[in-house]
Amino acid sequence: MFCPKCKVLMYPRGESIVCNKCGFEKKKKGKNVVISKQIKKEVTIIEDKDKIDILPKAKVPCSKCGNNEAFWILRQMRGSDEPETRFFTCTKCGFKWREQ
Repeated sequence: MFCPKCKVLMYPRGESIVCNKCGFEKKKKGKNVVISKQIKKEVTIIEDKDKIDILPKAKVPCSKCGNNEAFWILRQMRGSDEPETRFFTCTKCGFKWREQ
């Protein structure tokens, strides 16, 4: 998040995010926003089962329960010159695995 006063990137400090330039401070809202201290950006975590239906689905077999449908997301695991990795989550049992 950027500071509304001086437009500089804000950093986490305790239960708030703070601008290192002007000192503007904002409390973090909700439990669904996590601020990573390593890469310093906001990440939204989908914990509610009702909201997970917004993710794309694929016809892939689950090795745990045999269901043939799973949600998928893409993540860049290495450098930008490497391909993205696709992660699947079974729509029936919630088992997670990465594409081989």
